[in-house]
Amino acid sequence: MSRMPLEVDYLVVGAGAMGMAFTDTILHESDATIALVDRLDRPGGHWNHAYPFVRLHQPSAYYGVNSRPLGENRLDASGRNAGMMELAGAHEILAYFDTVLRRDFLPSGRVSWFPQCTCLCDSSVRLTATGATRQVKAGKVVDATYMKVQVPRVTPPNFEVAGAVTCVPPNGLATVGEAYRGFVVVGAGKTGIDSCLHLLDLGVAPDRITWIKPRESWLFDRAQMQPEGFGDHSLLDYILLQAQEIAASTSRADLFRRLETCGALVRIEPDIEPTMFRCATVSQAELADLRRIRNVVRLGRVQRLETTCITLDQGEVACHADTLFIDCTADGLEKRPTKPIFRDKRITLQTVRPCQQLFAAAMIGHVECAYADEAQKNALCVPVPHPDVTDDYLHMMRDIMRAQMAWAADPDLFQWLVMSRLDGLTTPGFRALLEGNGPAPAEQIVDTAQRAIENLGRFIESR
Repeated sequence: MSRMPLEVDYLVVGAGAMGMAFTDTILHESDATIALVDRLDRPGGHWNHAYPFVRLHQPSAYYGVNSRPLGENRLDASGRNAGMMELAGAHEILAYFDTVLRRDFLPSGRVSWFPQCTCLCDSSVRLTATGATRQVKAGKVVDATYMKVQVPRVTPPNFEVAGAVTCVPPNGLATVGEAYRGFVVVGAGKTGIDSCLHLLDLGVAPDRITWIKPRESWLFDRAQMQPEGFGDHSLLDYILLQAQEIAASTSRADLFRRLETCGALVRIEPDIEPTMFRCATVSQAELADLRRIRNVVRLGRVQRLETTCITLDQGEVACHADTLFIDCTADGLEKRPTKPIFRDKRITLQTVRPCQQLFAAAMIGHVECAYADEAQKNALCVPVPHPDVTDDYLHMMRDIMRAQMAWAADPDLFQWLVMSRLDGLTTPGFRALLEGNGPAPAEQIVDTAQRAIENLGRFIESR
């Protein structure tokens, strides 16, 4: 590497999805220069390690960078997502980010790309293969790694595995070379859902699948959250529906009853009260297939796997020696402590709207470009942690409505949100509502949101 220092306005540490979305906004809304550093040889972060059959759970329209659409803006014609906006898969997403880098970032002449490098504490960049370093003088350092997205392929199991047991991450399902008498999926989150559905797609009979689920989860119905102009319901309709039910509810229990009755939330097991909520999204077809799996173990988390026995928090379960275990327990969306996003010369990327990380990164980039005062930036970009337990739904909805009302009060920011490809909520339809041109007066919308926020506060305090 050159010994000459590289001077840039921003040193972005991490070329994962959030780092790419932030860099894209800075590139298109300013004349700043950027050094983009990643320890891998191509952008995309955790997608480089994702299992091949993974797909987005939310529409492709809400994913990627602001300046370049992901996918073909079409409805899926077949499969469990038929009739809804397409869901990009891992290979498509990796190709997309590579295209953004090669066709947008590098030709600009303002982005310097450092693959297979690490950033040292003195802001120098070290090439992993040789140990050579390059000094980088940056006006600001952007931490795009703070959210610590983990996937099973690079995260060892958090339980003991006896030597004779075959335990693989979901990636192993794509290369399985022999038949097994039984399959055990460990984990109840998005990855566990995907693995169960993939086994069914491979022709595995439901009675040969055992699903270890420490917790049951509330899930979003994907049909309810389509982009405006696609399907019968948009994300805006979906948020308004939930706000109305929250505003009308009399208790926490009444709230979740209402949300399930109106279809805002669904669950796999109607008779089991969920204790988990992590924004996982399913279609009704996926829900129906998941309900075909009846061998469900609810004895807490796995402690140890042996050839004929599974030891869990609350007991043991026998298994056949010829069993393939699929470890889906990596905490892909860890509930991290929040910190100020803007502090001195450092920007720490975090979510500012729950479960929409790339929108958050793009918005942080816009606020960085459009506002000078650090206090104002932090007031507009309040970090919110990923949800984990059921009560986090209450915090999440309150955060969404509070932020949306605050952002709508800033005309310039509101205009940016309406134009943002990644923001499926602040659409032209939302503007029409606030201007009184929708089915309900703007005053009614604001009143409903305020009553919903008050109820959420009451429910949170009562726990």
